[in-house]
Amino acid sequence: MTTHSPDELRTPEDRFAALPDFPWAPHYLEFSGEAPSGLRLHYLDEGPRKAEHTFLCLHGMPTWSFLYRKMIPVFLAAGHRVIAPDFFGFGRSDKPTDPERYTFNFHRQTIITLIAKLNLQNITLVCQDWGGLIGLTLPMEMPERFSRMIVMNTALAVGVSPGEGFNAWKAYNAANPDLPIANLMKRSVPGITPEEAAAYEAPFPDARHKVGVQRFPELVPVTPEMPGAAISRRAAAWLSSEWSGPTFMAVGEQDPVLGPPAMKVLRKTIRGCPEPMMLPNAGHFVQEAGEEVARAALQSFDAAAAR
Repeated sequence: MTTHSPDELRTPEDRFAALPDFPWAPHYLEFSGEAPSGLRLHYLDEGPRKAEHTFLCLHGMPTWSFLYRKMIPVFLAAGHRVIAPDFFGFGRSDKPTDPERYTFNFHRQTIITLIAKLNLQNITLVCQDWGGLIGLTLPMEMPERFSRMIVMNTALAVGVSPGEGFNAWKAYNAANPDLPIANLMKRSVPGITPEEAAAYEAPFPDARHKVGVQRFPELVPVTPEMPGAAISRRAAAWLSSEWSGPTFMAVGEQDPVLGPPAMKVLRKTIRGCPEPMMLPNAGHFVQEAGEEVARAALQSFDAAAAR
């Protein structure tokens, strides 16, 4: 077991050997002196450093940057740079074992610091699930850095209950501290291979590594006073009135929580968001149809630029 602090775990590197269709080298950012201090964040950094566009790909629960393995090659082939971090508690990033370390602002500040440290410009936000709950609050924070968005099965958590589907998921997650992630992905993604399902489980040798996974559903702002709700309401207002960049939306129709009804609400929130790409056979993890979605998004952006 690789540790560097009694209350922080670091997944052994051999857990990430021979990942299918994931050839990219890891990069790390040490957080020292700024929040969240003392932790090491993993991210992918591929493509030209001086590319015109940088695609910032934010994963959700219970996945990690492996989720973007089908989209990244499409972005790279088009000449773009791709940054795909693992939130703390996920992937190759450090995993605090104290659940109180994980807060909405902890995760949000992580991405803000990453963007600033790497001095990312002309960002295309690519987000799904928690990647959107956090990511969609960022353009208002640094509007000079964000130019486009690709939005998939996510929401802005403005302090309203997401409904019974989310409540059932939250209860299931709470009852399973050693969440069977590989089995969950097998049930959720038609056609996923055993090797791919195992890759989603790779960052989590045991339940101690899954504290961040356990915490994510508990952090969703479902009442107006919860941390993150006010920021999300501000973001919704900003995206409705101030956002001016092109947006591409893709919707996995089989998602019981963040499917078509939730995405219809989000589309109305984002100024100028066109009709979404509907994926009848896709569920929550839209990135598993990633090549198709990525190509359609690039075509949409090219068309917007030509107008």
